[in-house]
Amino acid sequence: MNELEIIRHRQIDGLSIFFDAIDYRTPHVHSEWELIWIIDHPLAIACGQQEFVAQPGDLVLFNPNDHHEFHKTGQPSTFLCLQLSPKLVPDMPKLAVDSRLVNPCVTGEELSSLKQTMAQMLRCYLLQEPGYALYCVGQSLLLLHRLLKALPSHEQTPEETASIDKRNARLRRLIAFVDENYMHKIRLSDFAELEGCSMSHLSHFIKDALNQTFQEYVNTVRFNCACRLIAEGNTKMLDVCMESGFSDYRYFSRAFRDQFGMTPEQYSRLQRQQPAAAVRRSIHSVERFYTREDSLILLKKIAP
Repeated sequence: MNELEIIRHRQIDGLSIFFDAIDYRTPHVHSEWELIWIIDHPLAIACGQQEFVAQPGDLVLFNPNDHHEFHKTGQPSTFLCLQLSPKLVPDMPKLAVDSRLVNPCVTGEELSSLKQTMAQMLRCYLLQEPGYALYCVGQSLLLLHRLLKALPSHEQTPEETASIDKRNARLRRLIAFVDENYMHKIRLSDFAELEGCSMSHLSHFIKDALNQTFQEYVNTVRFNCACRLIAEGNTKMLDVCMESGFSDYRYFSRAFRDQFGMTPEQYSRLQRQQPAAAVRRSIHSVERFYTREDSLILLKKIAP
């Protein structure tokens, strides 16, 4: 697995901007700068050792190669997302912001201006007016420059960059290992053997990287798989249990109820009552990407 983040609506090499409504996104990492503007409902965010809830109206900036995860706190959270590759400025120093939340670091007037710039970029991006690619790339770089001036940041040393690259390479291998094996009996000792390091070292690494234990992460993936199977119309819960990697149905049903506050059967009935929607479901996310037409409608609401 070379890339863990799914980039949608890409039409300019090195830049994409789109609306997304998200239930959850498990820990992931990608090489782009990522700026998100929370539109409606709060979004719980974990990034390294930082955990916070971004509120509607907040801007959040992630460094390239930050590992981060998203969870709704109630209703799915809709946000406008700008992803920008550092390759657009190959000689740029490797700067990293120390605080991901933008709002406390800028004035109200500057915050409004940043959002207005994002909205103008998206409108131009969607309409594909003549010269739109040059406009979007130019505005996105100016936007990044403004953010880096406003937020506390530091220049990464070669040693820090090498350490981050090494950490993210191991994180990718861990996620790929779980993806390939979660439906069977899976042990941390097997991954430790592949990595050639001790279980104690890996346990600390996983806790630091994912803010959860190895078994908690495996169960998260299994629950996500079960929810996807149920949402796709699988009503034989024993099959869902086995395909998700749970070997005992009573344990699966009890753990599912503890996790979601309802039994798998109740969750199935709830899903059948939901209106059909363009939802992307996987073992790592539940997301609703907006079409071009719907994006323009939402854009008009937030930036008339």
